[in-house]
Amino acid sequence: MRLGVLTGGGDCPGLNAVIRAVVRRSSRRYDSTVVGFLDGWRGVIENQAMELDIETCRGLLPRGGTILGTSRIQPYSNPGDMDRVRASLAAQSVDGLVVIGGEGTLSCAAQAFEDGLPVVGVPKTIDNDIALTEATFGFDTALGIATEAIDRLHTTAESHDRIMVVEVMGRHVGHIAIRAGMAAGATMTLIPEHPFDIAAVCESLTRRHEHGKYASIVVVAEGAKPIPGTMDIAPDETDEYGHIRLGGISNRIAAEIERRTGYETRVTILGYIQRGGTPSPADRVLSTRFGVAAADAVHDGDFGQMVALQQDRIVRVALSDATAELKLVDDGLYDAAREFFA
Repeated sequence: MRLGVLTGGGDCPGLNAVIRAVVRRSSRRYDSTVVGFLDGWRGVIENQAMELDIETCRGLLPRGGTILGTSRIQPYSNPGDMDRVRASLAAQSVDGLVVIGGEGTLSCAAQAFEDGLPVVGVPKTIDNDIALTEATFGFDTALGIATEAIDRLHTTAESHDRIMVVEVMGRHVGHIAIRAGMAAGATMTLIPEHPFDIAAVCESLTRRHEHGKYASIVVVAEGAKPIPGTMDIAPDETDEYGHIRLGGISNRIAAEIERRTGYETRVTILGYIQRGGTPSPADRVLSTRFGVAAADAVHDGDFGQMVALQQDRIVRVALSDATAELKLVDDGLYDAAREFFA
């Protein structure tokens, strides 16, 4: 058997570990070969690929990014691209395609399966927003980076009696924000699932500082939104792929906080640093388990499935079900975090 593998969407710590595991499992257990398509779905559309073997994958476990490259291009964007995808898979003699990606990439994979492609999905995103899996690889690494950054900002906030606003990734969900805020003892956390009232935020911060607590950390997910009518924000802009451009809401929030409270307020936007660099031990293990399980699913002919983590077991779930809706922050977790808000 011959497997194909691609990495789509944003880069993420652990991608190389998945590739390594797919190759190792396929080669040693099944005596199969693996080809890697370059730059996500673009490589399949244009038949750009590289051979992968155990030797090629040596040293990949701790390496961030993806040796295959990635892009947000999808084969349903242009007429005729799906025909080119089929031609590429035939030219490469691919019997099954492992698609590693987040919500957009996996939704495309689910549609491709409905159109007859032999695909298996692997959930990848630092946002941790894929349904039916308890975790996606990359999330633990991003959470650790965000938590360490907030820990470091506590000291400068305390030294200058400042309010620090820290923006973390989280387009539609606040998993990084809520957990990093809890882990690092943030004063308040704003997430997309719960629109905020800037007046209430400022009142809480004012009370905190008036009672002698001389530092505040406000963690903001990049997709956080105010309650309609409570704060003016710029209209959404979209990129070439139709995604809303996010990043920078913290600047608007910080300006409002300083104007309303009178306390000096500074902003730190963590941005891409959260998804760069070497994966955490937990993400290396999860990536490896996912890669092994994906190779097994392909060799079983169990296409249209996504490998997932449930109760510390790797299981298979339908791609269509996993991509039907996003996994939001649990209300119980948010309620626990709110106990420690200012």
